[in-house]
Amino acid sequence: MDAVDSTMEKLRAQCLSRGASGIQGVARFFRRLDRDGSRSLDVGELQRGLAELGLVLDAAEMEGVCRRWDRDGSGTLDLEEFLRALRPPMSQAREAVIAAAFAKLDRSGDGVVTVDDLRGIYSGRTHPKVQSGEWTEEQVLRHFLDNFDSSEKDGQVTLAEFQDYYSGVSASVDTDEEFVAMMTSAWRL
Repeated sequence: MDAVDSTMEKLRAQCLSRGASGIQGVARFFRRLDRDGSRSLDVGELQRGLAELGLVLDAAEMEGVCRRWDRDGSGTLDLEEFLRALRPPMSQAREAVIAAAFAKLDRSGDGVVTVDDLRGIYSGRTHPKVQSGEWTEEQVLRHFLDNFDSSEKDGQVTLAEFQDYYSGVSASVDTDEEFVAMMTSAWRL
């Protein structure tokens, strides 16, 4: 394990020690540090944020962390990639149940879930906003789909985006058995 991985392990352990909302809370915290909405942090912002969380890094550790997630050489780190790296890896059981849920949604089998795929599986007719006339059923399905979509919200969810969403959920569920039971129940697998 290199120094950056070791630093990330320290931060991950600290997040997990905060309980179920640990990584999600840290994600909210770091997003608030991103004052300009660029989805990136400079070295100073990251260092101040980590210090506030109780993780003080020396200059070499901070440089290594920033270099790892500085995708474009701009001197800033990609916030979403950094937050993804904080999540603990998922077991095969968790990955398998996520893939099964995605396969259920991907009725066309093309590797992308769209509103068309959701029709026939789910109905939005009883959603309160459809009942009140505020939204159409199409809007309800799109809103549902947007939960799993990346930040671009293109109306198409890939398996990678679905896995990314559930890796965040997975970080707050202690055991594989609980996670598999939750997914099985939620998606009626």
